[in-house]
Amino acid sequence: MKGFPLGLRSLLFGVHQFIWHPWTVYRAWRQLYGKPDWREVVCIIIHDWGYWNSPNMDGPEGQRHPECGARIARWLFGDEYGDLVLYHSRHYARLMGQPPSKLCWADKLSILYEPKWFYLLRAKLTGEIHEYRLNGEKEFGLDRPHGEWFDWIKGELQKLEIVQKGDAIPYQGRDVS
Repeated sequence: MKGFPLGLRSLLFGVHQFIWHPWTVYRAWRQLYGKPDWREVVCIIIHDWGYWNSPNMDGPEGQRHPECGARIARWLFGDEYGDLVLYHSRHYARLMGQPPSKLCWADKLSILYEPKWFYLLRAKLTGEIHEYRLNGEKEFGLDRPHGEWFDWIKGELQKLEIVQKGDAIPYQGRDVS
């Protein structure tokens, strides 16, 4: 949909919905690290704002989504917080030769706070589900129901969060090396 890109749909009513997703990331942060300070809360809120004009989630434009929130965080709070946001993406951190930030692990663990039905409803409404499923086609396939895919991806993200290593599970995505 020209003028209503996938990233914007995701932020407005999809998987990265601007109120719900930061709430689940906040809850995961608390589980992992304790209560975030107010600057970290702002970073949690803005970390995915770069999806705003993105026509995809994991394609070339979507992969650059951390840059917008990082610029804002850097301007507001300095390099430490800019990097917290910038490297919340495993892919982006890897491209820059940096380890993923603490925000990466809270972002991945946030799926634990997602009711399956609510996540899938949002992913289907925006059309994100199709890109996400294609990205995991090699590992999971496309023939099983979305609910089974959700359970699988949730398990994969839990594994990733436990070891907190960017390369612990393969980078999914057709364009990602």
